Amino acid sequence: MTQAGRSATTPLGELRVTSISPRNGKTGVGARAPISIEFSAPISSQSAMPILDPSTPGSWQISGKTITFTPSEPFVPLSEVTLTIPGRRGGTLGKAGKTLPASVVDSFEIEDGSTLRLQQLLSMLDYSPLSWAPRGQAISPSGAGAQLAAMYSPPPGDFAWRNSGWPSSLTGLWRPGSYNVFTRGLVMSFQADHGLIVNGTPDAGLWNDLLSAIATNDFNTGGYNYAVAVKTAPQTLTIWHNGTVMLQSAANTGIPQSPTPSGTFPVYARYRNYLMRGTNPDGVAYADPVQFVAYFYDGDAVHYFPRADYGIPQSLGCIELPLATAAIAWPYLAYGTLVTVVN
Repeated sequence: MTQAGRSATTPLGELRVTSISPRNGKTGVGARAPISIEFSAPISSQSAMPILDPSTPGSWQISGKTITFTPSEPFVPLSEVTLTIPGRRGGTLGKAGKTLPASVVDSFEIEDGSTLRLQQLLSMLDYSPLSWAPRGQAISPSGAGAQLAAMYSPPPGDFAWRNSGWPSSLTGLWRPGSYNVFTRGLVMSFQADHGLIVNGTPDAGLWNDLLSAIATNDFNTGGYNYAVAVKTAPQTLTIWHNGTVMLQSAANTGIPQSPTPSGTFPVYARYRNYLMRGTNPDGVAYADPVQFVAYFYDGDAVHYFPRADYGIPQSLGCIELPLATAAIAWPYLAYGTLVTVVN
């Protein structure tokens, strides 16, 4: 709690804030939790009310020394809410005529929304290879209050794969209600399309943009992509788009001293041209110009690199492709695209 102007010379009996709930800096605050401010003296019915930013529908009520706000709709998940209790002339007024000498400002963070609802929304907006349909009447896209409520209490419904051509390495990753790499990739794809920081981490901006996208029918038109790199000979990279294989090519992965990691990773950075810098296993530094670059793990990327042949371990962890193949692959390796590397 911060209050400008508080000092040892504050006049005895002056109106002051004695407690605020939720407390300053608290996280995970319930989306419909009441906000309560207690003062040192009863508050006048003519007093100015506190201000919330962002605002949400609800009502303020004065009861003796306490002012309480009860939301009628939930806050957006992960919102950083700033509470300003106005001071000085025109601010908070006590029944005895005293005013709060300076404004008090507190902030707290709202709880996260449901991962299951996040998955539902990304399916509804065509970012997922799974469709989703509600059981019963659908929530109106323009019903902001109902859509917000659903972010915390998802409606029942059913997911279904849109296409049957996906490999088991992808379908096996799907976990309804679990925030794993599958869902992280969907989030990153949405973040990239909406000018958000592409980090796969939910925040208020993500939830706000999802709410807006649902209201305006702002669907994804790029489909869903997936890639698998095989490290056993002959090494290959295969890319699917909407369940159909679009590319299969010989590829190079990492040498034993610097192997390509096994696992599934989302593309997090992309460059048409790039200068890769690092150190070879013998300690010699390198600076290699590469093209059609899609980073998926630490410093490892899918990209073009000139080699006499492809299909064997030659890189320092990257997945190397011939130039013509890399040019075809790059548009499919969009932000959030999952790249699975298997032995």
